[in-house]
Amino acid sequence: MTDSRMPAASSFPRAVLDLFDQYVHGGISRRGFIEKCTVHAGSVAAATGLLSILSPDFAAAEVIKPDDKRIAIGWADIPSPQGSGTIKAYIAKPANISLNKKKSVVLVVHENRGLNPHIEDIARRLAVDNFIAVAPDALTALGGYPGTEDDARALFAKLDQTKIAADMLAAAHWAEALPDGNGKLGAVGFCYGGGVVNTLATKMPTLRAAVPFYGSPPPLDQVANIKAELLVNHAGNDARLVATWPAYEDALKKAGIRYQGYVYPGVEHGFNNDTTPRFDKAAADLAWGRTMALFRQTLA
Repeated sequence: MTDSRMPAASSFPRAVLDLFDQYVHGGISRRGFIEKCTVHAGSVAAATGLLSILSPDFAAAEVIKPDDKRIAIGWADIPSPQGSGTIKAYIAKPANISLNKKKSVVLVVHENRGLNPHIEDIARRLAVDNFIAVAPDALTALGGYPGTEDDARALFAKLDQTKIAADMLAAAHWAEALPDGNGKLGAVGFCYGGGVVNTLATKMPTLRAAVPFYGSPPPLDQVANIKAELLVNHAGNDARLVATWPAYEDALKKAGIRYQGYVYPGVEHGFNNDTTPRFDKAAADLAWGRTMALFRQTLA
């Protein structure tokens, strides 16, 4: 459960939250955040303290522990279609799985920091809910998640995005073909991963359900290729991505795609991530409940 002592996003000045959003997405450095935030916080020490409070606390927010008896976890190396090594993936399964009790599979795509402990926890939550979760790490070729968010952001800027897009598609096909899976695949992604899921939906006609959380839309001229049912989740205060939704929704309507789209008012980008104060429990519970309902409906 999330630490009850974590302050709500509404307790921070809007300008500070906007600066943190720029920092999270690589628009400014750690030093840049502290320098700009000092104007609002009053001192370098106070600005540094705000950054610490806003940054993830993985241990406090862990919901399903790795040794939970209801699940089994492991790792896999998925061949890269680019002929350069593999994509490492975290696998979480229900403990009672067998070839006689095949399960549906959900691809879990991380934010722009690689496969960090929070995304591993999301995978375990899905396993507790009777799905096989496969969470690939886009940072595999650079050594994987480095252990800190700052280092992960720095590594992300070095990625070949064309290669990573191909790797994620390969990971989706690999997940779909798992021997103990039933051949039915869904995908959920957050921030960077939300954009990946939107794009996967245009490239993988066998994908049954796609749930992007605050992700960039795919190229609109490819929307008609989507066969999956979509559940698009955006944060009301996330002006940058909310501005992209009307055109995306219009393209979905024109193409006759089955979709649900929600903008959750008054919440921040990252509202589903319960490791930071941007988490909003009411919106997260509602969005995750809708996500699980779609997966149960389309992957059964």
